[in-house]
Amino acid sequence: MNLLLPYPMRLALDLAIEAAASGEVPVGAVVMRGDDVIAAAANRMSRGADPTAHAEMEAIRAASARLGAQRLDDCDLYVTLEPCAMCAGAISHARLRRLYYGADDPKGGAVVHGPRFFAQPTCHHRPEIYGGIGEVESADLLRSFFAARR
Repeated sequence: MNLLLPYPMRLALDLAIEAAASGEVPVGAVVMRGDDVIAAAANRMSRGADPTAHAEMEAIRAASARLGAQRLDDCDLYVTLEPCAMCAGAISHARLRRLYYGADDPKGGAVVHGPRFFAQPTCHHRPEIYGGIGEVESADLLRSFFAARR
């Protein structure tokens, strides 16, 4: 693993690896406030029998619960994969300050692919967006996961 990655993305990648080991699609997410980890989660859709249990959703829910606030405007989200439309909506509603993500998702992503959620006029909050953080590691993990299932 690339040790030059920011700590939150390394943590998100570790969570994604754990998710893969338990049969979940390997995606991890971390909510930070300054240098503090507020919440960290991985995909739990299979384990929780919940189609909304994406890593981002789990991390946002946990961060909101921990801080007792629905708005996380002083927080940043690190996630290993470009968020889908559902997660992009949650990021906007939570008013997260910045979004850092690893691999692009041409099929299901909604930030730079698909609906480009944050570019829509109906989007009320747009975080600062930084893609490609840990892109190689994230993409390799996803490719390996799906190749093993074919």
